[in-house]
Order: sequence, then structure tokens, then C-alpha cells
Amino acid sequence: MLETRTQQAGEAPVSGPAPAEDGLRELVAGQLAPLTGRIDREGLYPEEFLREAGQLGAFRSHLASQNPAGKADLVSAIRAEEVISAECMTTGFVAWCQNACAWYVENSDSSTLKREVLPKLANGEAFGATALSNPMKWFASIEELKLSAERVEGGYVVSGALPWVSNLGEDHYFGAIFRTTDDNPRPLMAVINCADPGFSLTPCPEFIALEGSRTFGCHFDRVFVPDEHVLADPLPEYIQRIRPGFVLLQMGMGLGLIEGCINTMHEANETLSHVNGYLDDQAGELEEVLEDARQATYALARDPFDTSDAFFADVLQMRLTGSELALRASQSALLHTGARGYLASAAAQRKLRESYFVAIVTPAIKHLRKELARIHAH
Repeated sequence: MLETRTQQAGEAPVSGPAPAEDGLRELVAGQLAPLTGRIDREGLYPEEFLREAGQLGAFRSHLASQNPAGKADLVSAIRAEEVISAECMTTGFVAWCQNACAWYVENSDSSTLKREVLPKLANGEAFGATALSNPMKWFASIEELKLSAERVEGGYVVSGALPWVSNLGEDHYFGAIFRTTDDNPRPLMAVINCADPGFSLTPCPEFIALEGSRTFGCHFDRVFVPDEHVLADPLPEYIQRIRPGFVLLQMGMGLGLIEGCINTMHEANETLSHVNGYLDDQAGELEEVLEDARQATYALARDPFDTSDAFFADVLQMRLTGSELALRASQSALLHTGARGYLASAAAQRKLRESYFVAIVTPAIKHLRKELARIHAH
């Protein structure tokens, strides 16, 4: 049993239905599943599915101001991502981007963004992204911050470039962190609209997976950001507040992928169980591990606003475990499927490629281990 500081042995499992989960499962089966191959191989962006998922509440439950229950229910948001990722993790990743962007606005000081942008993100009327890969690496002393800004009347003028940000389009929103160049240089975080003057998107080199995620390079040529779009100033307390939820919401991708891999193993066993029994990982074993990981994740997600280092270490350890389990499950799925899983159209080889994305998307395995070492050293 996987345990964390917030879930001790013997504690009752955490559970609860995702928002309109049955409806979301029907939408995934009826509308997303027929597109999965094209999303993976042609880079199709599942816009219509995302809009309908938003109408079902898939991007709303973790936002107290938008959730009819009036509370931040991260468990339901994670479960919704799982349902999507079990079929297509590219779309599950995009759903996480959407959830993360809304999470930033929900927990910000900007009444303008909460009024004008947040309801659209929550309902799938507008799409959002998270450009925190570079800043998170900057916080961990892995790379330099790539955006800078000068103070002007009414806001900031931002310049620089980010190599890749996902779930973008001409009128999409995303959160970005830049450092001011005034007499009091400090990092700030704001919401950028891709339609802002001076902002441009450039195509990325082709990736081996996640091509349907609308990932672009972002270029800022003196982009004006009004004060009303600043999420937080000062930034440190805000980052401490949003970071557990940011990382926990990523678990929906990995947990859903693992479920999809187990489903693939069961399908393979319909004809190959007599020989698959000799493989190291069996579907039943992975099902038990997945359930343990789910309950540990949901336990942490009950209180995403704990800002202590001890709690964040638990979150990072859970995220690391999710990456490792995704790699293990996807390898098992391909081995169970055999040569048929090696076909270009096969789910098994696609899930293997997707699992490596879980392991390298920020925070990557090496990043997680570096941060855990830092926290435990204090």
C-alpha cells in the first residue's frame, strides 16, 4: 500500500465520482476514441471534444468559485483526467493544461481575470495553458528564466521566448512568469492572451508523441501585460499556494495511462494468456498498484493548500511514483501484446511513447529527485 503523510495505513480510501463521470465516459467512447489514432499520428487537436467535456464539468470541479458544490474538489478533476487519459493521453495532457491555467486564475489576486476569463476556462468556452516549465526549472536552479519585463504605465512590457508551450491557439490564454528589470527586480506571474500584439507562435519540431497537443514556441516582442492580468505580486507566497495542486492535477495523466495499459493487457490476454503468464507484471498485480496509487493521490488532493515543505515532498514523491508506474505499465502492455503491439496503429506502442512523456514533462523524474533531495537535506 502506498502511503503518504496524509494517509496512514488503515485509513478509509478516498473516492468520489468525477463531474458527470458517466457522461464523460460516454463522450470519450463515442467521440474521442474514434479520433485517438489521428490525434497521435496526424496531430489532430480534439477541440470539439474538449468543448463538450467542458460543458460536462470536466474543467470545473477543482475551482471553488465555479464548482456548484462551492469547494475545490481536486479529486474529481483528477478522475476526469484519468477517464480521458486512459483512452488518449495527449487529450488528457491538454485537459491538465486547461485545469492548470484555470487553477492559476482561481487562486490569483486578479478580479478582472476571475470575472472575464475564469468562467470561460471552466466551461470549455476558452482554452488555457501553463508555461511554467521554464520557471519551475529556474526555481530549481536547472536553467535561466527566459522572459523579462520592464515596468511601464499601467503594466509591463514582456520580451523573450519560450521553446514550447502546449494547448495554444490564436485566442488561447496561458500563465507565464517573467522577471522585472527595474530597480527592484523580481519575478511576476501573469496571464497572456495569444492574441496580444507582439506575441507570436512558431511551429515546433515534430515530436514522437503528443503531437495533437498544439505545442508551439512562444515569442514575446514587447508584449504589453496590464496590471489587471497580473496573477500575483509578490510571487513566492502565490507559488507556494498553487504548486501542490499544479503537480497533483498532473496525476490524472499518469493514473489514466496506467489504466489504459491494464486494459490493453486484458485484451491481449484474451488470446495470449497461456504465454503472458511468464511475464513479470500481470494485469491483476498492476491493478492493485494502481488502486493504491489512486487512493494515495486522492488523499493528498483533499487539502491542496497545505504550503509546508513536508506536504510538498509527499506530493513530489507521489508524482515520481506515478511516472515510474507509468513506465512500468506501458512496458508491460507492449510485452503482453507482442508483435501486434508493435504495429503503427497499435495502442500498446502509443502508450509506451506517452508514458515517456509522463516521465519527462516538467517536473521530470530527474527534476523530482533533485527537489526531493533538496527538501530532505534541510
